[in-house]
Amino acid sequence: MSSSLTRDRNHLKVHRTVLGNGMTVLTVENPTADIVSGRIFIRVGTRYEQAAQAGITHMLMSVLTRGTQQLSSMEIAEQIESVGAGLGTDSATDYSLVNLKTVSNDFSEILNLAADIMRSPSFPESEVELERRLTLQGLRSMQEQPFSIAQRQLRQAMYGDHPYALSALGYEDSIQQLTRTDLETHHQAYFRPDNVVVSIVGRITQEQSIALVEEAFGDWKNPDTARLEPPILPELTPQPQRIITEQDTQQAILILGYLAPPVGSPDYTTLRLINSHLGNGLSSRLFVELREKQGLAYDVSTVFPTRVLPSQFLAYIGTAPMNVAIALAGLRQEVERLCTTSLTDEELQVAKSKYLGQYALGKQTNAQIAQIYGWYETLGTGIHYDEQFQDDFAAVTSEDVQAVANRYFIEPYVSLVGPKEAIGMAE
Repeated sequence: MSSSLTRDRNHLKVHRTVLGNGMTVLTVENPTADIVSGRIFIRVGTRYEQAAQAGITHMLMSVLTRGTQQLSSMEIAEQIESVGAGLGTDSATDYSLVNLKTVSNDFSEILNLAADIMRSPSFPESEVELERRLTLQGLRSMQEQPFSIAQRQLRQAMYGDHPYALSALGYEDSIQQLTRTDLETHHQAYFRPDNVVVSIVGRITQEQSIALVEEAFGDWKNPDTARLEPPILPELTPQPQRIITEQDTQQAILILGYLAPPVGSPDYTTLRLINSHLGNGLSSRLFVELREKQGLAYDVSTVFPTRVLPSQFLAYIGTAPMNVAIALAGLRQEVERLCTTSLTDEELQVAKSKYLGQYALGKQTNAQIAQIYGWYETLGTGIHYDEQFQDDFAAVTSEDVQAVANRYFIEPYVSLVGPKEAIGMAE
């Protein structure tokens, strides 16, 4: 077992311990409330999938709590409800997650339940079929949503055969073909202690946390085979294009897409500030210029997902079909203006204050603290990145913004979904 210690700006001690079986445990004692929150990260997500099995991680995580070798779905629910605890699962692009929350005295019981769910799920056939039906309903619903269509076609154009192009829910063909055996195989491949990060925050000492994790997971052994890693992928090269889908809707959805850096890249922090300036809230440039001043937008913003591999920077607008051409030109102009015009000192400071304030508010509860440290550890940047990111963000200059804008905001991918008259305007 190895251990290290760091301290955050709120003077909370963050301990990082690696158990003998390779499991990483992060612990923070925060006695302000009689609550303990845990986040258990597993390094498996959409990035680890093949197109033929797209959506398998989402389905696995959805069925994970529906039964174990020892407990039925009803018994699991009753055990959670009997102590007023919370236990759930989620899946994302680069990882999956089991989250739990209890009062201090009940944490041991719920952590052991989480361990049972993770280590010996039974994947009841009836629950697999139920989840299949729910997922297919979700996919069919998304096919009627213009924004979902615009996102999907843009993602596929930008990433091609890269797993980041896949839908997290999968596709109708892939979901129809997934079997209980497929879920078991996927689980066996990635659910192993050296592929897991446990983050615990609350009224509990480091020693108590480690002892409880050892009790729940200490006898969990890694298989003889090496840990599976996602495939090594070729470098992505921008190949801008327009992707258009005609749909009889009341408004048109336009999205500009630019390939962007992964977390930990020297440019990541600056692009995060650009995202704050352009699309974060009612004071953002896009909202003020395109909605307030020109009345072009029902909705307008930017999105910059945090990814282990190259991400995407998206600027989107929902507009009236007759305004598609002018909205597209305006959206491009506001994004690409950063390449030629420096932010003023006031604009720079507003973007910094707004984002850093939101960042601080995102670390108030035990659950939020457990999430952010476990997230950084799982993404590979480490728990120290929390402090480093804030320092780097505060140090970004207007010159940095212009340089990064010129590196990434060159020629965008354009995704459009709307009625026939909107498509005519865009051509």
